[in-house]
Amino acid sequence: MDRRNSRRDAEGNSVITANRLLDGRIVWLAANGQWKTLIQDAKLYPNGTVEEALKARTAHAQEDGLVGIYGVQVTQTASGPLPVTSRERIRAAGPTVHPDFTPDWHAPHPAPHA
Repeated sequence: MDRRNSRRDAEGNSVITANRLLDGRIVWLAANGQWKTLIQDAKLYPNGTVEEALKARTAHAQEDGLVGIYGVQVTQTASGPLPVTSRERIRAAGPTVHPDFTPDWHAPHPAPHA
C-alpha cells in the first residue's frame, strides 16, 4: 500500500503525483500517460485501483525522471480534482512563496557558462 497517503477511503478517487528531478516541479499523471504540472489535467483513479497504477508508474520512475511517486485522494469539483488534505492542496496550488522569488518555469534556461 502507498504509505504516504494513509487517508484513502474505499469509495473515493485518487490522482498520482510525483516530483520531476530536472527542475523539482510537482507533476500529476494525466490520462494519456504524460506528467503534467496542473492537477486539473490529472487522471482520476478509483481508490481500489490506484495501488496497481502506482506500482506500474514507480517501475518507470527513473526513466521518467521522477521521484516520490504516490497517490493523493481527491474529490471531484467543477474545476477539477481537489485534494482532501491541506498538504496536498498546497502542493497542487503551487509554491507558497511570492512569485518574485520563484524561477520563471516557462522561460528558456540560460546557457551554461563556458
